[in-house]
Amino acid sequence: MPAIALLLAVISLGTEQLVQWRYGPMGLLGLVLLTVGIKADSPPVSAVGAAILAALVAGPAL
Repeated sequence: MPAIALLLAVISLGTEQLVQWRYGPMGLLGLVLLTVGIKADSPPVSAVGAAILAALVAGPAL
């Protein structure tokens, strides 16, 4: 069980660092809002986080 928790923590931190490196502070904010919204079962918060991430990803294509 501790090995699975450690693996999930490493994956989570790696994803967070990748998003911050690729999309900057707004990407990190979007990821945090999405995560908090999902864990708190709050659709508006997770929708705002998803919208921020979608705008950052689609930004160069617009």
